[in-house]
Amino acid sequence: ASFARHMSMQGFDTWIVELRGAGLSTRGSELAAASTKSDMSSNSGVDKILTQKVNVVPPTKDMLTNEPQSSEVPVLTDTNVLETNTSEEPQLVTKLANALAQLSVTFSGYVRDSQLRSITDSFFDRVTELVPDASLTSLEEVADKFLGLMELPQTSAIYDQISQLSQRLVKILGEGQQNVSPRLFGWQERLSATIEDLQKQLELIISYDWDFDHYLEEDVPAAIDYIKQQSVPKDGKLLAIGHSMGGILLYAMVSKCGFEGADPELAAIVTLASSVDYTTSNSSLKLFVPLADPAEMLRVPAVPLGTLLSTTYPISSRAPYILSLLRSQISAKDMMDPELLSKLILNNFCTVPAKVLLQLATSFRDGGLRNRAGTFFFKEHLGKIKVPVLALAGDEDLICPPEAVYETVKVIPQHLVTYKVFGKPEGPHYAHYDLVGGRKAVHEVYPCIIEFLSQHDDVSS
Repeated sequence: ASFARHMSMQGFDTWIVELRGAGLSTRGSELAAASTKSDMSSNSGVDKILTQKVNVVPPTKDMLTNEPQSSEVPVLTDTNVLETNTSEEPQLVTKLANALAQLSVTFSGYVRDSQLRSITDSFFDRVTELVPDASLTSLEEVADKFLGLMELPQTSAIYDQISQLSQRLVKILGEGQQNVSPRLFGWQERLSATIEDLQKQLELIISYDWDFDHYLEEDVPAAIDYIKQQSVPKDGKLLAIGHSMGGILLYAMVSKCGFEGADPELAAIVTLASSVDYTTSNSSLKLFVPLADPAEMLRVPAVPLGTLLSTTYPISSRAPYILSLLRSQISAKDMMDPELLSKLILNNFCTVPAKVLLQLATSFRDGGLRNRAGTFFFKEHLGKIKVPVLALAGDEDLICPPEAVYETVKVIPQHLVTYKVFGKPEGPHYAHYDLVGGRKAVHEVYPCIIEFLSQHDDVSS
């Protein structure tokens, strides 16, 4: 914010752009998540799956819809399945069926996503702990049938079958307890808790279902359009500054425009501590970015980085705790005011979707960062850009070392790029956040940025 104020004081109409899931956008994302959840819970096929008559849309389309047109049809039932032994079991059936229906609907939108498959497998693994060995075969049969249903278009008939499978599953659990001794105490409560855990996981997936391409193709263009509408620049172009992933987004944006021969509508860009290719550097991110098995990473829909840091930092920010290393990742010694450093760690970081981390992980592989499909390499097309670039690096940046910044800079046409590393052998030194918040930034970094932008601002000249 102080950097933005400084730019504003220099006469620039300055805007701070936040992407989904971060900072001020939290309230909006919560509303969106609540709306999505409400849409699901109000869906006639999910809500009324267990009633004797349900409102369904005649199957003229593959997917269930919320259109008001409806007709009453009987739910297919199995009288043997419907027999229950306790008053709690019908409620369990309802709860289970709704959860499985929600899982199936979510799965249909992920197109065989390994994340949903892992969660489904984990759910049934936990359920098997509630049944004796003699009932495992029957339970596995139910699980296999449900997994098969998840692969199909989600119509009202599919919901009916999910209802029947839910009733059968609860019946298997109940009968299994009658045939063994000693019985498992409180199995209904344990099943209920397992169902609730499944629902929480689904809500988390829905709330954090985006990746780097969503930022690039939706958020950034929307922000640019809004700013242009409000500012109405005379030449129709903006000046853009991006730190860390903000700079990566700018590189990706101009690369894509270069490939397509499109005008990015940017007069110039400044990137701070950013790169689309980390393969030649010893970036510390290699320790944190999931490089090995994407399926394993997707078992966790999102990483609550902000919560983890704000909770543990006060007690683990000193040696020998590992988070004491975080200081050197963020700021070089004596370069940032201690109070500002603490505020940065406690408030700057947010929950990061696993899909964002997985896509950013491609910047550590040959060819550098690529799109969601893995078919477009952003570095490959930076040689085609027509936008002037100022690329800044910090000499002690462990996250995005100068080597990583240069690996990106070297493919940009020389007449368009200016590359500068801040920091001197005798000090002061610059780490990842010192370029924007360090003690010396206002006297060394900011003037460099202002001079560059002024040179390429046709309006001011």
